[in-house]
Amino acid sequence: METWRCVRRGYGRCVAGRGRYSMFPHPLKSWGRDWSTPWEELQRYCWNRHISSCLRWPGHYSRAPYPYLSSRHFALNCRPPLLVDSGTQFQFYNWRPDHLHNTSLFHLSSYVMSSDRDEPSSKRRKCHGTIKRNWEYLCSRKKEKLKDGEDENADPTCEDSEGKFDFSVMSYNILSQDLLEDNSHLYRHCRRPVLHWSFRFPNILKEIKHFDADVLCLQEVQEDHYGTEIRPSLESLGYHCEYKMKTGRKPDGCAICFKHAKFSLVSVNPVEFCRRDIPLLDRDNIGLVLLLQPKLPRAASPSICVANTHLLYNPRRGDIKLTQLAMLLAEISSVAHRKDGSFCPIIMCGDFNSVPGSPLYSFIKEGKLNYEGLAIGKVSGQEQSSRGQRILSIPIWPPDLGISQSCVYETQQVPRAGKTDSGLKEAPLEKAEVGVSAEKVSSHLQHHFSLSSVYSHYLPDTGLPEVTTCHSQSAITVDYIFYSAEKEDAARGPGAEVALVGGLKLLARLSLLTEQDLWTVNGLPNEHNSSDHLPLLAKFRLEL
Repeated sequence: METWRCVRRGYGRCVAGRGRYSMFPHPLKSWGRDWSTPWEELQRYCWNRHISSCLRWPGHYSRAPYPYLSSRHFALNCRPPLLVDSGTQFQFYNWRPDHLHNTSLFHLSSYVMSSDRDEPSSKRRKCHGTIKRNWEYLCSRKKEKLKDGEDENADPTCEDSEGKFDFSVMSYNILSQDLLEDNSHLYRHCRRPVLHWSFRFPNILKEIKHFDADVLCLQEVQEDHYGTEIRPSLESLGYHCEYKMKTGRKPDGCAICFKHAKFSLVSVNPVEFCRRDIPLLDRDNIGLVLLLQPKLPRAASPSICVANTHLLYNPRRGDIKLTQLAMLLAEISSVAHRKDGSFCPIIMCGDFNSVPGSPLYSFIKEGKLNYEGLAIGKVSGQEQSSRGQRILSIPIWPPDLGISQSCVYETQQVPRAGKTDSGLKEAPLEKAEVGVSAEKVSSHLQHHFSLSSVYSHYLPDTGLPEVTTCHSQSAITVDYIFYSAEKEDAARGPGAEVALVGGLKLLARLSLLTEQDLWTVNGLPNEHNSSDHLPLLAKFRLEL
């Protein structure tokens, strides 16, 4: 009934309930007392005022806190039952839903910005074009930049050759529809129709098809959409798909998909970060680790370990984020470990909910972290102030987790140590337990991988920060593709090329953009980019 009261009094009500806005121009506000304009003119005026962009699609925004009129109830050509001459009062109280038809859609109540404070003036752009991203080729001393999709003119030194296996990887947070609706305040800058899944999914699929990556690491993949639309569509493009849903009642998860023609599947290893018996680990985030075998003519070729994750968002719970990361690294260590003690090449993708330069980010790249005296809210770099925050405990996670400060499973050390003498299996177990007790007082974390980031996170020409996600409240980098690489001893400046010896060689990357670039197309999502994250894309070479 609130909708009809709004219509009767000549105003609409905003979604958030913050206030009211006038639906009609000043000369029309007196229609309730003196109706003289035909209903068709009112209809035309409503559509010209972009009422159509405020439509609430049937079955959509199920959690929105306002009533709506859907196609199941009303007709677009609905009329008041009494249309009288000038000077006669129009009886609005007789205009009720049961006087309308049941064939179309008409909605008068919708969200409109109640004040300029809802959206910074720097973000109110009129341009709604497409963003341009370039390929940056890093495999030669002379770096080339090519427009998106113009791979045919790539540097010849990047081409496939005997003894080398080239492949591409995309990491993409596609924005779960349920999470979008639950956090609608992040998308106030968007027109309502571009947020509907029926509009978004074709755009996302178009991007995936266009880039044609050999491996896809997708985050925020909603379970019902995965089963009915995402997986069938990707399988039709030649992908094999593996999916892990979040624990608890969370509706989304992570997927790793790879081209049948490029790889065969060796193993699938899901990781659940939630442990009901450990109070620290009460969150439902997950990881997924695959071991893939390149399809090559030769009999034996090295496998590639591909991991995908979406760590906890909460900026003030760095202790949980570090523990989740340690659990993922432990699983990677188990999957990627070779018999000779080395590791096969590793690619780790995902939304890590941490910014470049943060302690968590530095731990991934440098392989070590001394967290003594570190505030919990400083771990991911998202919190600007550490006031009122407690310090990380030492150790961060309890020994019951079974993961050492070196981010490996403790139980895995037993069979490795006992392989040389099967009769001494009990002795290595005791040594492993001693190692755990010794590490309890240590504030040093480490892992055994040499990981580099595909992106430098700053534009080499201007030094401006790149961003991977952009919505109404922030524009930062939280998405990454890390890969096995031998690092140079000398320090590299922002945007410098990565010289590799062994491991994976980075051939090319799809350039990222600045916050200013994204707001020229009205941020994310928009008419052409249907997630609030940008897809990350890289091309690698594996030396055989």
